[in-house]
Amino acid sequence: MQSLTQQDKSLQVSSDEAFKLDQEIKQLRRGSIMDFWKMIHKLGKQREYRGWAVLDYESWESYLAQPEISYAPRTVEQYFETYISIYKYINNTNDLRAFDIVQLDPMAFGFDITRGILLKPYINDKLLEQAETLSYSDFLLEIEKLKPPVVIPPLPEGKYQVIYADPPWKYAQEQHSHEKQETVLETHYPTLETEKMCTMPVRDLVAENAVLFLWTTSPKLYEAKQLIDAWGFEYKATMIWDKVKHNVGYYVSVRHEILLICTKGSCLPDNPKLYDSVQTIERTEHSKKPEEFYKIIEDLYHGKKIELFAREKHEGWDVWGDEV
Repeated sequence: MQSLTQQDKSLQVSSDEAFKLDQEIKQLRRGSIMDFWKMIHKLGKQREYRGWAVLDYESWESYLAQPEISYAPRTVEQYFETYISIYKYINNTNDLRAFDIVQLDPMAFGFDITRGILLKPYINDKLLEQAETLSYSDFLLEIEKLKPPVVIPPLPEGKYQVIYADPPWKYAQEQHSHEKQETVLETHYPTLETEKMCTMPVRDLVAENAVLFLWTTSPKLYEAKQLIDAWGFEYKATMIWDKVKHNVGYYVSVRHEILLICTKGSCLPDNPKLYDSVQTIERTEHSKKPEEFYKIIEDLYHGKKIELFAREKHEGWDVWGDEV
């Protein structure tokens, strides 16, 4: 058996527990769909508590490779992630701590019967049967189709000189555990496809001469152009918010967001003051934009203002969104 550190020993199951888990996993391996998810739960325990080491396997990979289990490690990782995604989906949790099978432990509230009682209204047997053949990202896309559509409330009446918008961009699902931007975003607020936002009748709100301040991120920069065109504006300039703190990205470590300035008709600022195009302000809450940008816009433009996709009310602004 491999030598274990003191920390590893604290996570180790007894030989009786490891053997019992092993037998249960093998019995469930060829069972029903309900058995399949029970097995995934037990595999999670066997991994987290190093039952494979207690049973004298050289590694987790060699434990999975035995003929009575015969799973590739990456396949099992996908099953774990899917299992966790289903749990999060059913419970609609906003807890962003690192999840794993042992921490969640749905067995504590009777996961043996959860599939019939909780999962069935949301995820049907046919979809669960695909879990062994679909990739993790495809499985999540199938789950996404089952979610109720986001209801967009009607826009207010009136004409506005200033439109300020922080769209809830929808990002693609990613398989890798360190690249879960979409998962994180979905737990904070509902996201919308760009095409759906393009169909919003924002043009009805826009005065003859108006300005749009539109937040976007690097991955959504080209899609932002679609929104600008659909809403009747032309791109003019850019401001960069240097957030000081970094976020994990796919290609670079990201510490900025982009504020696009677009106009309709003739809409130069009422105040000709030229602000620095790069604003360095340390980020705070997830997706919350700094108050400084409201002050800059208010200083530059004195006309009627509205914030779209707002999450709170600011004095002197009309607001629209499903969180205000």
